[in-house]
Amino acid sequence: MINVLTPDIYNRIAAGEVVDRPYSVVKELVENAIDAGATEISVEVAGGGKTLIRVTDNGSGIEKDDLPLAFRPHATSKLKTADDLFTVATLGFRGEAIASIASVSEMNILSNAGGEAFSLSSKGGVLGELQAAAGAKGTTITVEKLFYNTPARLKFLKSDAQEEGDVTNMMARFLLSRPNISFTYTVNGKVKYRSFGDGLKAALAVVYGAEILSNCLEIAADKHGIKLSGFIGNRNFSKPNRSYQSLFVNGRYIVNQTVGAALTNAYAAYLMKRQYPFYVLFLDVPTEIVDVNVHPNKADVRFADNQIIYGSVYSVVSAVLDGNSRALEYLAPSAAKAEDKAEAERAGEAAVHSTMTYAEAKRELQFDVSPVGGRTPAPRFYEPSPMRLEVNEPPRATVDYFEENKKFLERQAQAKQERVDVKSLEYKGELFHTYLFYEAGDCAYIIDQHAAHERLIYDRLREKTEKRAVVSQPMLVPYILEVNAPEFAFLQKNFPLLRELGFEVGEFGGTSVKISAVPSDLMGLDLKAFFGEILDSMESLRAIKLADILKDKLASAACKAAVKGGERLTDEEARALIERTEGDMGLKCPHGRPVAVKVKKSEMEKLFKRIV
Repeated sequence: MINVLTPDIYNRIAAGEVVDRPYSVVKELVENAIDAGATEISVEVAGGGKTLIRVTDNGSGIEKDDLPLAFRPHATSKLKTADDLFTVATLGFRGEAIASIASVSEMNILSNAGGEAFSLSSKGGVLGELQAAAGAKGTTITVEKLFYNTPARLKFLKSDAQEEGDVTNMMARFLLSRPNISFTYTVNGKVKYRSFGDGLKAALAVVYGAEILSNCLEIAADKHGIKLSGFIGNRNFSKPNRSYQSLFVNGRYIVNQTVGAALTNAYAAYLMKRQYPFYVLFLDVPTEIVDVNVHPNKADVRFADNQIIYGSVYSVVSAVLDGNSRALEYLAPSAAKAEDKAEAERAGEAAVHSTMTYAEAKRELQFDVSPVGGRTPAPRFYEPSPMRLEVNEPPRATVDYFEENKKFLERQAQAKQERVDVKSLEYKGELFHTYLFYEAGDCAYIIDQHAAHERLIYDRLREKTEKRAVVSQPMLVPYILEVNAPEFAFLQKNFPLLRELGFEVGEFGGTSVKISAVPSDLMGLDLKAFFGEILDSMESLRAIKLADILKDKLASAACKAAVKGGERLTDEEARALIERTEGDMGLKCPHGRPVAVKVKKSEMEKLFKRIV
């Protein structure tokens, strides 16, 4: 039996695609405010967006008769015909957004289109009565109790701090993508971002701090009719994760593999492993060559030709980073000095700037874009065929895996050192002020004094950490760690664990973190490097393992504190060192090097040909 779903059911299904999280609700509402021509937008959230989301704008507003229609599915003022799908110039065009949000929350829309203000509420998608209200020109949309009637979805939301971090991250992108709009973003009654619509540089300073500008290059390029502008980090400026990367295609924030690959490859020669470039870039292309309707949340787009997009972005960014003569044409006027350009041209180094349009580039690459029947066809969006790499391996011989595993286990058993009675070990001296010799029966044990001492110190530090017996050492001057919204939410989630490890951490104005104390055993720790490693793990989908990072730091501390190779020990110190190992000859230093090597008398006799 086939059932026709009622609106309350299929609206909740649509909500799963369009408004799966609080940040996506904010995204839809702010995009609508931008499309309404707003110059001032205020966003307020509480409880990570689960309790309250309120978006207020001074845009064109919604007419009285249109207010009930705004709650209906597939209702929009931004599309009229199917052909409009191929030339979408607005941000929020999905007709199911308001209906979907209303179906899983308690929503109120108060709007004034220039005359009287009216208000209409909805609870779980059920509309109330249209009422007269008081309000300035524009629209205020209030969303409360998000997902209150879908407990399964509410259950799988992140913590308030994590949801807040994602909303904050989205708002940062709005500040950057619309630097001409004044934004006020408030979290739990506290203003986090406030911009005044006075340009991209000011927006960058609000989101990342004013010092970011000194590490960036401003570009403004036009290649094949494709415009690329914004800021990119210089060759020596990198970040520990990709959360500092923002790409806007025709004003819409997206994450696109084609453009991402072009930028990553352009920076490849300048960044070390696990370092990522910083950029805030605007890619403006003709609407007919980009499809924005390929992702439920409009988080990605599809280009008619990835090759031209990739080539244009890569050539511009790589030229600027390489600093060749072409870079002068791609740098923004404020960044490229006129005298430098004139000098380059006199030297014959400046290349002729290409004025080839996108259509000409398509013809050059033999792509058919000719009109059919007097009408230009809709773009043929496609994905390039994946490259296949075939490796011809020589035929493998038949392997008895059971026998191989048996041999491996035997080798492992042989490699495992047995525990020796310390009292039976007789100290025989040292070699190169590094290796200590002990004799027991018909065996000799060679001990690396540095590796042994390092392991003993490491074990002591680790034991104190595991027993939560760590002593914190206050810092004379607290260390302030500047991070962005996702990083702050990530660290805030792990504040309890960091405190257990001996760090005194807390929020310090907005998204900064203050470290006031560190574990006493790790005094002198490079805090920038330590927290850089923590933030680098944001790239992984697995949960952060701070214990693993701390293990490396404890190992480094043990290495610095341990007796060094080449440092002479007295007989008493040598005896004390071996006693502290409790005769465990299988120890390894924290970096994996063996502490002891066992040599049998028979092996020595073989070396001197006493036995065969």
